[in-house]
Amino acid sequence: MKKKIIILALCVLLISGCGSKIPTLSNGDEAVVTIKNDLSISANDLYNSLKSDYALQVLVNLIDQRILEDKYKDKIEEANTYVETSISQIEQIYGDSLESVLQQYGYPTLEAYKTTTYVYYLQQLAIEDYCKGKITDKQIEKYYEDEVVGDIKVSHILITPEVTDDMTDEEKQAAEDEAKEKIEAIISELQKANKDEIATKFAELAKEQSMDDSTKDNGGSLGFINKGTLSSYYDEVVSEAYKLKDGEFSTKVITTQLGYHVILRTETKEKASLDEVRDSIVEDLAADYLSDNQIASVDALRELRDEYDMEIIDSDIQAQYTRYIQNQIANIQNASNTTE
Repeated sequence: MKKKIIILALCVLLISGCGSKIPTLSNGDEAVVTIKNDLSISANDLYNSLKSDYALQVLVNLIDQRILEDKYKDKIEEANTYVETSISQIEQIYGDSLESVLQQYGYPTLEAYKTTTYVYYLQQLAIEDYCKGKITDKQIEKYYEDEVVGDIKVSHILITPEVTDDMTDEEKQAAEDEAKEKIEAIISELQKANKDEIATKFAELAKEQSMDDSTKDNGGSLGFINKGTLSSYYDEVVSEAYKLKDGEFSTKVITTQLGYHVILRTETKEKASLDEVRDSIVEDLAADYLSDNQIASVDALRELRDEYDMEIIDSDIQAQYTRYIQNQIANIQNASNTTE
């Protein structure tokens, strides 16, 4: 049984063959390679060599693949799509040299990389579900009260410093100062407008001066937004927008990687019900849980293997597996201590 677990693929290629009889050595072991002068290599020789050098990680991946394909039958196609997308992306980077690059990273073949990526995807599903199981109703309700907000309609005017790589530091700073002065002048213009004229004035200034070509002709409108709906470049814009009331604009310059902004908030929707956003809340909280408890990535898979009554028959490999789990936990703890 233990031979079949570890060297199944090698047995197919090296031992079996079109109904031919497998040679037997003088001690009764099945031969993998025959050499004169009693120097032949048996299946047990091969098994013991593989067991000491390579077996554990191969075995763990094989165990997880079997278990996870059973647990996530409905996700297998999704996992395969993920693998193909991953391959396509790295092929665009490395082209014909892809396989040699993979070999440098420890993947002997493209198929080995595909299998590892496939199992990894399924493992992440299990880890995510494990973390979700740690989230309580009380945490969900608190997150809903503290973090979930309604969509808001926001417009912005962007002034980007006209900086080029060949500028001196002084020239770059002058360009930054000029851009900031422009946005400050726009804020001053808005402050002169009557309250009922602000939206119209803002749209006019956006069309005339904003350097965001995708929004300027529409009055600078970013549409209805919420936390996380825009790229991370806009995090500060979104944060400041939620501090405003409808009809208010920002009176201080908002600085992002894109440049300098002034924003106008015009409309607010009611926030979604708890039932509508429960799943996304659990996903967010599970991600936070994993970030704070990275050992969960080990515990999730270890508990799943136990749930499936996994038993490693070979005592040597069982001992390796125990050390493997201990080392995973120790490495995570050491990394955590280093970053603190």
